Amino acid sequence: MVKKDLVIVGGGPAGMAAAVAAYESGVRDILLIERDQYLGGILNQCVHTGFGLQYFKEILTGPEYADRFIRKISAISDIEISLRSFVVRLESDRTLTYLKPGSLNVVRPKALIMATGCREKTREMIHIPGTRPAGIFSAGLAQKLINIEGLLPGKEVVEGLLPGKEVVVIGSGDIGLIMARRFTLEGARVKAIIEIEGRSRGLVRNMVQCVEDFDIPVYFNHRVLEIHGKDRVEKVSVVKVDGSMGELPGTGFDISCDTILVSVGLIPENELIEMAGAAVDKKTNSPISNEVNKTSIPGVFVCGNSFKVYDLVDSVTVDSELAGKSAAEYLRDNR
Repeated sequence: MVKKDLVIVGGGPAGMAAAVAAYESGVRDILLIERDQYLGGILNQCVHTGFGLQYFKEILTGPEYADRFIRKISAISDIEISLRSFVVRLESDRTLTYLKPGSLNVVRPKALIMATGCREKTREMIHIPGTRPAGIFSAGLAQKLINIEGLLPGKEVVEGLLPGKEVVVIGSGDIGLIMARRFTLEGARVKAIIEIEGRSRGLVRNMVQCVEDFDIPVYFNHRVLEIHGKDRVEKVSVVKVDGSMGELPGTGFDISCDTILVSVGLIPENELIEMAGAAVDKKTNSPISNEVNKTSIPGVFVCGNSFKVYDLVDSVTVDSELAGKSAAEYLRDNR
């Protein structure tokens, strides 16, 4: 078993900001564990602008924002970076077990910061009935396929078209709004955004720049009744709902499509701290805490979108810097 002063799990914007802040607060024995082959997290696939306005006072793309911190963290020799490393177990005494190519590793830090981010809610979580054809993606997965893998609408991949040419977006989260614009720019037709609430769940700027500027139809107070299709999505059935989410008779209609993007919210990734015995809110999947970044386990901190889902990465950075400082303070108090 290896011992460390501080271990940080997650090499996205939260984990990197926490690591730099901890170092600047005096911590010198830091291990940063990241499951991907690169640092940067979700920012690597966010090629649109809108990042950094608050923190850097500049307009940046996601990769540009991430690069600011990658450069900082890579220049600090006291921060050990372990890429392609996947944590499989966390115990109540902060002992971590993680896999990396060719080895199983165990480390016990004096303090631990979890910066594991969040995941997207799925079709199953919002109970949309129907068949299970190809062509249904979370908005974030579609973003990765286009921006990282280069699978553009109309490009043939094995069978059919991936991601697709006629798109319906379920939900109006920011990733869905941004991808509605992205698909449109790549030549696909976004036929509708279906939102069960009476207003968008996303930022105003994304509604304006990604939806209104491209004349994409939005159906507020509507929900998808059923998904149809055998091998590939063929259409969705939609109905208007009242204030109690009840269906309004005579308002149903179908929209033909070959692709569905699900953009109905995010869930903090906190299964590991729950495994270790930390108190977690069952509704939000966030740690139960009276203070930002704290958990019910002494010396275990959570920051960024794994503490709560933020609208802006700038806010994630500020929160995570506090986590790094808090971990440094904990280490000083528990020498």
